[in-house]
Amino acid sequence: MAPKAKPAAPKPAPSQEKREFVHPSAKHARKQAIKDAFAIQPISAFYFFLAANAVAALFSPIQDCDETFNYWEPTHYLSHGYGLQTWEYSPEFSIRSWFYIAIHAVVANIRRLLPHSNKVAEFYFLRYAFAVGCAFCQTLMWRSICLALSPRVGIFFIIATIFSPGNFHASTAYLPSSFAMYMSCLGAAAFMNWRGGIKTAMGMFWFAVGGVLGWPFAAALCAPFVAEEIFFAAVSDQDRMFESALRVFRGVMAGVLLVGLDASINTFFYRRFELVSWNIIKYNIFSETGGPDLYGTEPWTFYFKNLLLNFNIWFILALVSLPLFFLQKLFMRSTGETFQSGLRTFVFLTPFYMWLGIFTLQPHKEERFMYPVYPFLALNAALAFHSFLTFFGNASPRTLVGKIPAKLKLAVVSLGLVTSAIVGLARIGGMYTAYHAPLSLYDPLFEVGGRGDTVCFGKDWYRFPTSYFLPKDMHAKFVRSEFRGLLPGEFSEATTGFGFFGGTWLPTIGLNNKNEEDMGKYVDLRMCVFMVDTQFPERGDVELPPNEPDYAKNVDRWEEVKCLPFLDAESTPFLARAVWVPDWEIIPEGFRRKWGRHCLLKQRR
Repeated sequence: MAPKAKPAAPKPAPSQEKREFVHPSAKHARKQAIKDAFAIQPISAFYFFLAANAVAALFSPIQDCDETFNYWEPTHYLSHGYGLQTWEYSPEFSIRSWFYIAIHAVVANIRRLLPHSNKVAEFYFLRYAFAVGCAFCQTLMWRSICLALSPRVGIFFIIATIFSPGNFHASTAYLPSSFAMYMSCLGAAAFMNWRGGIKTAMGMFWFAVGGVLGWPFAAALCAPFVAEEIFFAAVSDQDRMFESALRVFRGVMAGVLLVGLDASINTFFYRRFELVSWNIIKYNIFSETGGPDLYGTEPWTFYFKNLLLNFNIWFILALVSLPLFFLQKLFMRSTGETFQSGLRTFVFLTPFYMWLGIFTLQPHKEERFMYPVYPFLALNAALAFHSFLTFFGNASPRTLVGKIPAKLKLAVVSLGLVTSAIVGLARIGGMYTAYHAPLSLYDPLFEVGGRGDTVCFGKDWYRFPTSYFLPKDMHAKFVRSEFRGLLPGEFSEATTGFGFFGGTWLPTIGLNNKNEEDMGKYVDLRMCVFMVDTQFPERGDVELPPNEPDYAKNVDRWEEVKCLPFLDAESTPFLARAVWVPDWEIIPEGFRRKWGRHCLLKQRR
């Protein structure tokens, strides 16, 4: 077990205190001690994480319509009195937490107190808050990695994180899985860092916050750490066993109190007692209506392909981290590592494999389901790379690897890191240039639109970013396309006689948990002042479905307000979809991107 913290020395009386002269060299020694412990200053690590996250806040497209309809729209309702409502927020089902939404609504509304405020500014203000919060959590986990493992592993953790498209997507996404990722960093930081005492209760609390306020399943990531606590307690004396039981008890009680707070906040909004975390678990595991599988299933290879795209070589390193660890134990016994430290390293490696295994077995798969484990993926990859360098650098001179000149080894390693970073940045650039249009299309509405106007969506309903991009009192509506699932409705805007936020508890019409189409969600095309639609001219004269015409071609009815390039993913080769490829004439046709036009149209009157 970790040594107990030494008692603090008694503080001298004010009259006895003297200002001690500190020689400049002593200050330098303290700075050198920090550098030895962390390789770089903690504030520098924070700036690295913040820079990467700030880029994501400004440029990352909204990848998942669930982010729009289940999180941005309810937040818009709390802040501005109207918004689109999904079935998950119907009081009949109640599988989304208003506590989580309310916290973010408060943060977004801070921007309204500052000069030059508008709804778009609120959107980006909240994203920048995500960037700062995520960077803070990542820095604390990096600090614990440096203290518990080594500064070199901490450096690799930074590199694996900031250059990954996965972090670009997850760090500033308004999703419970991203929030759970933040809390995973804090929880792991508490469990890993035993300096100053074992922090089991704190670690359990942070994972509970991620599970209760974010995504319930993410709380399972603390299981290996709790198992470690139980194991060491079982092989300890009675006093330490009692201390361990007390730490676990405090962590459990903190989680119970958090559940109670969450239930009380949601009871206020839903006007009836609701345990939202349990409702989510019940729907996803015990549902009799099909549960999440109604929204599509994927083969077992889905996450392996996705993580390879989002982390490239770092994902491969994460996959082999545990085998490398065992090989290192077998063939490098002279490292001087104790059984306790070896077991702790094994525990640190476990969450990634546990999470990947569990979710690979689930039929319904989505990229965001991996967000909570991204910090552990980066940790595993960093440990694997550290093990590889240890072997690569310390190989016996009698072996083939040992005969390679040190400078050549350095060049090979550096080339691998640089290549990985370039591939990651190329994918980030490709995602932005391909799909940024929905976040850049709506600014003309603030000039040509009027209060009460409607912006309609047909086949592009899932590309609607959020009502934060529409002027005040302008509503999004849907016209029927070939989609036959359930579209969002609207929160009730009733106020008189219904108290605060009546739309959160008033009965809803036309919402169901079976993904069955409701015709009441559509409006007549004549009610649309504006229309958002995407053209794909490079597909040629392909016959279009009857409910998905090319609206922009009908110039007698629709006037083009603004159009932006949008990737035609169906016609673009895989490589050009996966990473940024320049649109140069010298690029072979089989490697070039095909483009459509994402357009804002106005109906002629």
